[in-house]
Amino acid sequence: MSRMPYQLPFPKEAAAEVVVPSVLPEDERVWVPQMENVWFRPLLLNTVQGYWVNLLRVRKSGVLSRHRHPAPVHGYVLRGRWHYLEHDWVASEGGYVFEPPGETHTLVVPEDVTEMITLFHITGAMIYVDPYGKQTGYEDVFTKIDMCRAHYTNCGLGADFVDQFIR
Repeated sequence: MSRMPYQLPFPKEAAAEVVVPSVLPEDERVWVPQMENVWFRPLLLNTVQGYWVNLLRVRKSGVLSRHRHPAPVHGYVLRGRWHYLEHDWVASEGGYVFEPPGETHTLVVPEDVTEMITLFHITGAMIYVDPYGKQTGYEDVFTKIDMCRAHYTNCGLGADFVDQFIR
């Protein structure tokens, strides 16, 4: 096959690709605080299909959150490890996790883990619940965008910094 690039124009309605040269940013301001010692780093915020891809960084041990997923989630552990109280497996560095729709679980970072970073692709929403399923909050691609805009405004990167990740 020749090394000639594709010669026809792309569809004019096609969205631009997202290229993130370094998913682990050198500028700490790119990490959006979610709660104490918990941040996310957006990679793709898809408002048309209702999903987001981000890194979740945790620098504390213990229970992080209990939540339900109405749609699929994919995760790849880059650093550290974590598990769910409801399952007997552990997601460790280099490991992949698929969470099917309807899954409800309580994320825990073990005591001896100083930093956990996992790439998550989350479709739909994260619905925060109590141990009996009563909703206590939620996140979706739009609340993630709002969190990014507020943080990037406050830290000096500017509200439009998040636009590079939105499709």
